[in-house]
Amino acid sequence: MKTEFNSGIWNFLKHIIGGSSVMLAVVYTIGHIIIAITCVTLITGASIELAAIDALVEPIINGFWFYALHSIWKKFNT
Repeated sequence: MKTEFNSGIWNFLKHIIGGSSVMLAVVYTIGHIIIAITCVTLITGASIELAAIDALVEPIINGFWFYALHSIWKKFNT
């Protein structure tokens, strides 16, 4: 069921991200970091500080990779 609240969130995200590969990569990377911190903490029992250090490196590299892939996709998809 699509509510006005859900529509508002979706429109807000579309407005922020737009067609920009950079903004999409930034949003993806932030979400990835939060998910990685949570997973490392829950799975290994590591402190939040250690989990944050671990969770920052890999998602940032993936963010750059995602940006490259999205840029290439847009180039060949248009």
